[in-house]
Amino acid sequence: MYEVKRLSINYKTLEEFQKFREFGLEELSMKEDLEANIVENDSDSPFYGIYDQDRLVARMSLYKIDAKYDRYFEPAQDYYELWKLEVLPEYRGQDMGTALVNHAKSFNLPIKTNSRCRADQFWAKMGFCSVKYNPIRDRGENPYVWLPEGVQLQD
Repeated sequence: MYEVKRLSINYKTLEEFQKFREFGLEELSMKEDLEANIVENDSDSPFYGIYDQDRLVARMSLYKIDAKYDRYFEPAQDYYELWKLEVLPEYRGQDMGTALVNHAKSFNLPIKTNSRCRADQFWAKMGFCSVKYNPIRDRGENPYVWLPEGVQLQD
C-alpha cells in the first residue's frame, strides 16, 4: 500500500504540480499567496500526494466544506470536496488513485467530486454514486458522492 502524505505549501510543491496535466488556478493562486506572504511548511494544506522516492507522482486536493454551505446531504453536514485527483501517466494502473480516495474516505465524512476525463467507472468502483442533476444544486457539474454509513442525499 502507498503512503499518502499531506503536502506542504511551498515552492517545491508548486514546481512538482507543474508536472501534472491539470495545473490550474488553485496552484497559481497558491503561488501568488506564497509570493505575497511567507507561508510555513506546516500550514494546513488541502493537497495530499504519494511520492516515489522524492518525486510527487499522484495528488489530490481535498477541501472541507462547512455544513452551512451543504446542498447535497441530509441532514446538512460538513463534507469533503475532492478535486484534482491525478496520477502521472507512467504511474497509472498501480492503484495510487485508489489509495488517495481511500485516504479521503478515512476521514469518515461524505465526499463529493466531479467525474472528469471519462472516469465514471473509477468512481463507481470506489463506491461513489452519480447524483441526479439539480439546477439549484449543480453548476454544470457531473457530481458523484460517497456516503459514510447513515448519511443520505437530499432530493
